[in-house]
Amino acid sequence: MESESELKDLNSTAPKSNTIVADDDVSNRDDRPLLKSESTSPASAENLQDLEKKYAAYVRRDVYGIMGRGELPTKEKVLLAFALVTLLPLRVVGAMIILLLYYLICRICTLFSVPNREDEQEDYAHMGGWRRAVIVQCGKALSRLLLFLLGFYWITENYLIPDPDDKGNTEVNKSQSEEVGRPGVIISNHVSYLDILYQMSSSFPSFVAKRSVAKLPLVGLISKCLGCVYVQREAKSPDFKGVSAVVTERIREAHQNKSAPIMMLFPEGTTTNGDYLLPFKTGAFLANVPVLPVILRYHYQRFSPAWDSISGVRHVIFLFCQFVNYMEVTRLPVYYPSQQEKDDPKLFANNVRRVMASEGNLVLSDIGLAEKREYHAALNGLFCQC
Repeated sequence: MESESELKDLNSTAPKSNTIVADDDVSNRDDRPLLKSESTSPASAENLQDLEKKYAAYVRRDVYGIMGRGELPTKEKVLLAFALVTLLPLRVVGAMIILLLYYLICRICTLFSVPNREDEQEDYAHMGGWRRAVIVQCGKALSRLLLFLLGFYWITENYLIPDPDDKGNTEVNKSQSEEVGRPGVIISNHVSYLDILYQMSSSFPSFVAKRSVAKLPLVGLISKCLGCVYVQREAKSPDFKGVSAVVTERIREAHQNKSAPIMMLFPEGTTTNGDYLLPFKTGAFLANVPVLPVILRYHYQRFSPAWDSISGVRHVIFLFCQFVNYMEVTRLPVYYPSQQEKDDPKLFANNVRRVMASEGNLVLSDIGLAEKREYHAALNGLFCQC
């Protein structure tokens, strides 16, 4: 389930680049080791510094270095070697067992059930009764178990409560008293694919996913039970209008109906290193309903769980080899839009973004997915030469 699909299908104003042909996982193309920093030419080092300033939101600063290919200290090599032969196989087997178990639960609960079908959107999230209850509760429990298996033994959760004496909240408080129903969508910064696992363990929301996800073994059925909205990432048809309408309708439905699955969107459109907040796309704010902002932070000493400028395979291996991982979650108060924000989704998105940056000590950045691709391509050009 990739948030990048949201970039093209929920906002037609997303930045485009005619010169970049690589996908977001361009770092997967070349797995040759980096040149050691000692052998890097002065010109390359200078170019690297310029790149890090320009693309600061995607720069890795952990022990494993740029793209996860840096020269490791001896102690880290020993720890990694030990984890590769002990921790990695145990976690891989455990993760597969959990995935297979949940797939079987979903398969049993959806037997003889007709999925909801609308505009090529197929899901089981609108089922009622004991079947839906089993899918949701087992999904939450097994997602948390999988996070525990990956070393997230403790997850710190903070809940910010609005100050009733804050005069600046007067207009918001009036709007809040007039609103009916829960927030229709959860808004979060995007750092890693682990964000999805946490949200599943906490709220079990619906996500936006590539249409191909629905056809994947095991994961396909699970995504339908989550109620994912499927998009065609590279579609050149009027897909944008249809998907945008489906997402807006689902958000409004979740706001008005407590039994409907709540939506979960990453409005940045891609992942960062966790210290920055990219511009928000407006897809999550078109429904003009309250949103629940959530801030995710991953604290680390050795390997950063952020999926920024590292290939997917390397990231999974290093993550599985890290003995302990840390996550901190901050839930902000529900944000109720003013009438002005309802009339201007872009203003709504920008105001929510500023609140999240302020409360989460995140740096606002103006770059996006196109610049991330440029950064990956530039790194490959500097360090993956023959």
